[in-house]
Amino acid sequence: MANEAKPCPCDIGDRSDYGGLGQEVQIEHIKAYVSKPSAASDKAVVVIHDIFGWELPNTRYMADMLAANGYTAVCPDFFVGKEAWSPTKDWSNFQQWLEDKKPTNINKEVGAVLKFLKQQCGAKCIGTVGFCWGGVATHYLALQYPELKAGVSVYGIVREREDRYELKSPTLFIFAENDHVIPLDQVSALEANLKEKCTVDFQVKTFPGQSHGFVHRKREDINPADKPQIQEARTDMLSWLNKYM
Repeated sequence: MANEAKPCPCDIGDRSDYGGLGQEVQIEHIKAYVSKPSAASDKAVVVIHDIFGWELPNTRYMADMLAANGYTAVCPDFFVGKEAWSPTKDWSNFQQWLEDKKPTNINKEVGAVLKFLKQQCGAKCIGTVGFCWGGVATHYLALQYPELKAGVSVYGIVREREDRYELKSPTLFIFAENDHVIPLDQVSALEANLKEKCTVDFQVKTFPGQSHGFVHRKREDINPADKPQIQEARTDMLSWLNKYM
């Protein structure tokens, strides 16, 4: 899921066998994976999963990476118990599957998670990081929640909103040059319109030679040629959060 208008025939990529360092908790009506830093912190990041759901080990690895860098990281189940997409499913049914899982229809869940982070984790600065479906959600939240200090949208664009360039929180957009789901003309249009209409800080960065999913679904240990760009994108993500949080 890279934008709202076009199906996302995503390859799950290098599914990690990563076990995770955090724990699963119940936050009101949703389950979530929470990973905490070694020292107390008032900074937190909502990690928004892709179409493969909150249990994908690759996404939990990213949450643990954020925790290792001083953030309480929470990855909620934004599908609220509904079955995540599977690589074995028929892509012709994708739009039907997506119908009750819109990345722009998550306000109830976000409200619960923000309350949890503030009241139970002592968070005073909260940001978002999202991948694919979660990248769309991150873009959407940047339009809706000025209380969020920063957002990093990784290969995701909101397309179906007139106000989609009116960001309320600083947002970094990360894209891949060879992403057949988000063509470069869409990336160029996003950047041009943000320059014209956006009043907060933003950055649009495209990684040459990379494909959809490279930041969290490619394992750098088995893709040595891609390792520098995978690591650069992750460093950019952390730098953006550190700058505004």
